[in-house]
Amino acid sequence: MSKRWIAFANIIAKDVRAYYLKPPNISWGLIFPLAWAGMFLIRTGRGFEDVYSILGGAVGIAILFGTTSMLAVIITFERRTRSFERLLLAPIPIWLLILSKITGAVMFGVAGAFVPIVLASFVSDLSGINWLALAAGIFLTAVASGLIGLIIAISVREVFEAQTISNLFRFPMVFLCGLFFPLEVLPLPLRVVSYGLPLTYGIDILQGAIRGTSLMPIGFDLLIITLFCMGLLVAALKTANSKLII
Repeated sequence: MSKRWIAFANIIAKDVRAYYLKPPNISWGLIFPLAWAGMFLIRTGRGFEDVYSILGGAVGIAILFGTTSMLAVIITFERRTRSFERLLLAPIPIWLLILSKITGAVMFGVAGAFVPIVLASFVSDLSGINWLALAAGIFLTAVASGLIGLIIAISVREVFEAQTISNLFRFPMVFLCGLFFPLEVLPLPLRVVSYGLPLTYGIDILQGAIRGTSLMPIGFDLLIITLFCMGLLVAALKTANSKLII
């Protein structure tokens, strides 16, 4: 059993050395959320005084794009070079291999989430943040986003395919999760779709923790996004078993 967990740690360490600072991960995981926040501040004309109000959105976007971009690069590249097949031949169960990949992506997403927080701390007072709720929201949003990215990444062969398909999910989620438009003003069909997205509950937790303006009780959000994570994990393992077994 201990050898399995040593292998788990070694896979994560290998991914950190080989992939974490690749250009697609930096651009989509770190630069894009900051660019989005900067464009929003310029559009509103309120400058740094509005940082606090958009912090939750910047954190959520950093998590979503960071985790999915990470897995799109790692898994598709390793499958194309057949190095992933060598991992499948190792004496470790496939669930542990998948867990190592998702853990690395979650770590990257969580780290990326704190980049806008650290930057905001220089220009805004963050003393009112509920840090426990924020940490829980960041972690669960990273897990849900990572599992979505994992399912996409193991379903295709090329990095550009994974990124393209990821965008088909990421951008609709960004626009329907309550970041740009309050959920209550959306047409009923779109509102139904919004409540079926894990990012909606993740963003609601982040907004509630940072600004105290969550649409739903934070405890309810935590429960729903946890259920999303459990369902996505089952789907990811089933997809892995059908796509990766050699």
